[in-house]
Amino acid sequence: MQTSFKALTLSYKHAPIAVREAVALNEIGCRNLLDKIKDFTQAQDVLVLSTCNRTEVYYASEHDYSKEIIKLIALEKGFIATTEIAPYFKHLTREQEAVQHLFQVALGLESQVVGDMQIMNQVKNAYQWASDANMVGPYLHRLLHTIFFTNKRVVNETAFKDGAASVSYATVELVEELTKNVENPKVLMLGVGEIGANVCDNFQKSTVRNITIANRTHHKAVELAQKCNAQAIYWENVWEAMASADVVISSVPGDCFFISKEVVERMGEQKPHFFVDLSMPRSIDSALAELENTHVYNVDNIKNRATEALETRLAAIPAVHQIVTEAMAEFQTWTREMSMSPALQQFKNRLEEIRQRELARYVKQLSGPEQELVETITKNILNKIVKMPALELKAACQRGESEALIEGLSALFNLEKSAELV
Repeated sequence: MQTSFKALTLSYKHAPIAVREAVALNEIGCRNLLDKIKDFTQAQDVLVLSTCNRTEVYYASEHDYSKEIIKLIALEKGFIATTEIAPYFKHLTREQEAVQHLFQVALGLESQVVGDMQIMNQVKNAYQWASDANMVGPYLHRLLHTIFFTNKRVVNETAFKDGAASVSYATVELVEELTKNVENPKVLMLGVGEIGANVCDNFQKSTVRNITIANRTHHKAVELAQKCNAQAIYWENVWEAMASADVVISSVPGDCFFISKEVVERMGEQKPHFFVDLSMPRSIDSALAELENTHVYNVDNIKNRATEALETRLAAIPAVHQIVTEAMAEFQTWTREMSMSPALQQFKNRLEEIRQRELARYVKQLSGPEQELVETITKNILNKIVKMPALELKAACQRGESEALIEGLSALFNLEKSAELV
């Protein structure tokens, strides 16, 4: 069982938004990177996760592929030099550290808005893409399903996921604060992906209700508008609607759509005063802030104002850490049990060789029924012999002492040494 699990991570904790958007990958980019890693490395159990806050690659290999993976990310993004982005990546080379990091990321412990629900869906999507690329082995499969089960425990046993502390809710609160002196403020929502839909849904609980939705696929905008009591417009009318809006919120990736300073400047006095960019790469020109009475906010500027919900979640963090500790211990026990399987199989094979050799010396002297009886008896004896060390090894796994027993078993019966046994 391969346990040399590693994580290569770049996140909002150490990288500014300009760097994060330089390496951010959409679904196609993530799938392409998986294919590149498969073609140019020997890494296994590969997971590529890219959000507005982080770009990460998890993989299993005895070899350090961090430099190669950074180069492959740069290649996928269309630039060659990696000197400017490489320092922002952190490489977690110890299995326990990498596993714990994935737990914490997936559960929302590492999110800008602690406990954010969206990240779990993003991890599940990354898992599906890795599975489609045939990059998920037994180790990663077990790890992710352990994480999914742990998330259910966190939801059921703690208040960590309670309340409305999320990026989408924080966005609504920001808009409420920005427009508190504006009568019936007009909000233009661009894009109806997961985060855009969540923002629109949260506006239903807000005093800001004049929402217009635009999306390249019009029927999706219509469906969301009907659900959220908003208005849908055709994408070709975006600029006209923008000129009459007070607030523009964009969740459309900047490589598909971009609101430039020049375009907004031409709107003159009709231009919106507030722009909120939730996309990655960014789709709103930060230079808009240079225009008079114009303000630009991005995911790094959004501060969660759901104080009560946030305090509840923060108070639940110790309980979440305890659940994670229990889940990781269970997972590590499983990995140790899997690591002993090859040794047990070799042990059984060695005993089977001895059994066959001894039977061959005497079986010709026996009748047919006697041969069958001896075959049955000796097989049963062999299975009972194997069962005893198997049970002891399993108990040793629970205690974290299996490696010494495996080495002893290998030495006693001259079993082949392999990387999987230690």
